Amino acid sequence: MTAASLHKSATELLETWRPATGPEQSLREAMLAFLGSAPRGCLREHAPGHITASAVVFSHDEREVLLTLHPRVGRWIQLGGHCEESDDTVAAAALREATEESGIADLVLEPGLYGAQAHPITCSLGVPTRHLDLLFRIRAPKGAVPVRSSESTDLRFWPVNALPADADVLLR
Repeated sequence: MTAASLHKSATELLETWRPATGPEQSLREAMLAFLGSAPRGCLREHAPGHITASAVVFSHDEREVLLTLHPRVGRWIQLGGHCEESDDTVAAAALREATEESGIADLVLEPGLYGAQAHPITCSLGVPTRHLDLLFRIRAPKGAVPVRSSESTDLRFWPVNALPADADVLLR
C-alpha cells in the first residue's frame, strides 16, 4: 500500500488494456509514458497531473448508470477521485471512491480496465492540473439506492439511452 504499488497497478492495467480506437491507443501510450517519468504520478501531490480512479457504476440490470453532478466540474460525470496511499491498487481506489460517493454497499468491480480519459482541471490542489482517469466498470446490487455525499451537488441513476445533455461519461 504505497505510491509504488499504485504505480505498478496503473502500469499493469494500461499494459494489458487493448483499446479499440486510435485515440484510445494514443491515450494509453501517453499515460504509460507519463507513468514512466512520474514514480508518484498516482498521487494528487504530483501537480503536473496524476492518475485518478473512476467508476462507471451501472444498475444491476445495466439499464442505468449512476452519475454525479460534480460541484467543481459543473457537469454530470462518473464517480471517482484521487488515489490514496492507503489504496493497494487503482482498482481498489475506484471501488472505494464509488462506495464513498454513492453510499451503496456491495458494489461489484469487474476485472480489467473499462477505459481511460484525460481532463484538465483545477482539483483540490488549487492549481491547474490534469486528471488521467482510469475507468472501471462497477455494478450496483439490485434495489440499490444512492445517497448523495458532500462531494456531489446531485446524484442519481440515469437511463443509459437518456443521459443529461451535459453528461461526460464513457459508455460502451
